[in-house]
Amino acid sequence: MNKSSELIKITMIAFEGISAFHLSVPCLVFQDIFFGQPVRFNLRTCSENSLRFETSSGFGVVVDSDLSATQEADIIIIPSWPNDLPEPSERLLEALIDHHDKGKLLVGLCLGSYVLACAGVLDGKRATSHWAFTEQFQQQFPKVNFDPNPLFVEHETIITSAGVAASLDCCLHIVRRLCGSELANDLARKMVTAPSRNGGQQQYIPAPVNIKPLTETSINLVIEQVEQSLNQSHSLDELAERCAMSKRTFTRQFKSTYGCTFGEWLQNRRLVFSQRLLETTKLSIPQVAEQAGFGSDSVFRKHFKSAFHVSPVQWRTTFKQ
Repeated sequence: MNKSSELIKITMIAFEGISAFHLSVPCLVFQDIFFGQPVRFNLRTCSENSLRFETSSGFGVVVDSDLSATQEADIIIIPSWPNDLPEPSERLLEALIDHHDKGKLLVGLCLGSYVLACAGVLDGKRATSHWAFTEQFQQQFPKVNFDPNPLFVEHETIITSAGVAASLDCCLHIVRRLCGSELANDLARKMVTAPSRNGGQQQYIPAPVNIKPLTETSINLVIEQVEQSLNQSHSLDELAERCAMSKRTFTRQFKSTYGCTFGEWLQNRRLVFSQRLLETTKLSIPQVAEQAGFGSDSVFRKHFKSAFHVSPVQWRTTFKQ
């Protein structure tokens, strides 16, 4: 967590043939400043071999820094590293190992986790990447505890993300982790994207065959109502009845739609709401626990500490508006 006015220095590694999308995501989240948005990050893009190169989309990119830019970085980001690229160089791997040895944050977006695995910094750690890469990753890096399901995984000082759009969730998670949920949620709203997709949410969710109109008995409408009343108890039996479904059907369709169980979703939304209350109100911890639907402050403290690795009081001290 970072409360000081000093900018957080981020270096992103770029290279010939980089995906234009994966190049743009960190730029959008950490560099493009929306109206009224405070400046919290200093993002530099560097390249090892050439300061001018082409993206996979065919247009050129010019950067002004080489790998020496990694030495001053608080965070290094490796965007997706396509399969047809050469193996990462020893110089790049050494820069990543040095950064890791200093206890600083490393981020691998999508197949960027491959480069981190090549450096050996993922050995013994849980990590993720694009689900289609699972078999190859597990065969090539057996020392890594690879999990193909989450949108992103944070293990100690390394964060890895799943494929494509999950890199946006991962970058917003970094903003939330370092600058608080209020800033992350505001940024997500201005980008017109979901404010908080849980890292544990599944990355591959089959789209439903039939898209039904939103009705008073649809899951989406009922869940919107639940989110407006997080302080109340919500049982599966009650929700299934409101959706005109059996409990079993509701459970199955909810997981198919949201990529997690209702209980996991509800706890995540309550935690995100509690962050906002801690940052923007003077409510006591028991009052926050009650309004967020945790029942008791002891249960709230336990779940909050488990999710964010700090106590509610520490979170408020750092991010109070």
